[in-house]
Amino acid sequence: MPAPLPADDAVIRAAGERLARGELVAFPTETVYGLGGDARNDRAVAAIFAAKRRPAFNPLIAHVPDLAAALPLAHFSAAARTLAEEFWPGPLTLVLPRRDGCGLSHLVSAGLASVAIRIPAHPVALAILSAAGCPVAAPSANPSGRVSPTCAGHVAEGLGDAVAMIVDGGPCAVGVESTVLDMTGGAPHVLRPGGVTAEAVAAVLGVAVGFAPPPAPDGPLLSPGQMASHYAPGLPVRLNAAAAEAGEALLGFGPVAGAALNLSPAGDVVEAAANLFAMLRALDGGPYRGIAVSPIPDAGLGVAINDRLMRAAAPRP
Repeated sequence: MPAPLPADDAVIRAAGERLARGELVAFPTETVYGLGGDARNDRAVAAIFAAKRRPAFNPLIAHVPDLAAALPLAHFSAAARTLAEEFWPGPLTLVLPRRDGCGLSHLVSAGLASVAIRIPAHPVALAILSAAGCPVAAPSANPSGRVSPTCAGHVAEGLGDAVAMIVDGGPCAVGVESTVLDMTGGAPHVLRPGGVTAEAVAAVLGVAVGFAPPPAPDGPLLSPGQMASHYAPGLPVRLNAAAAEAGEALLGFGPVAGAALNLSPAGDVVEAAANLFAMLRALDGGPYRGIAVSPIPDAGLGVAINDRLMRAAAPRP
């Protein structure tokens, strides 16, 4: 198992070289740690799916260091270009029509005519992407369906020898994955809520931004994070709990009594998002039969938190 390495200049150069050679590298972003591979290299992308034990019908996000690197990969409408200029680098992923001859592996798009792209707002991630010199497919660096990693130690615990290198850039600031916005049709739709709210997107575009309906059970996934059961700890999760039942750990929010851990004693959804995955992991390793979670306000970043919790609590496949 590779030990996490501190993100100094030599480690960043080595990470870029490994990615360019088709190896897998885990690195920090502002949202969660990503498991990166050259998005143009079929073998590297297939290795990501194998390492995560991820279904091949679940598309990946291509990460690039700047807008100039994104433009050759997809067709940007005027609205998409506006969003890119407003929110990139940042926790917003745009799903766009894929350009013919873009060079991306078709595995990245799960065979769809679209591609998901973002520029992460993390200096280490941007430095590694620049050093690699290629678009990098980078889903969360954890086994598929399990709790996402927000520190380098989580990656080592979950993936072990499946990754060639783990770059340690400290804990992730946002703590939940990026918002994924479908820009392939006439109106933008949120496919996965995340670090940029639908209200913020609507304010920039001057149009209403809705949420896409869940995909049909036998239909294609247009985005990561759309599987019904996802982000799940090993223990069962019970939502909107006023208190813990016998044998449960209470994951609190706000001024609640008896919480084993509290996402934000002050009731701050930004703090709660940053703590969510790390605290779910911590409670999952404790002597409990389940995890009860206090109600979270369903507004702002709370929408993304509740989306992750709903999927964590869903029946397991």
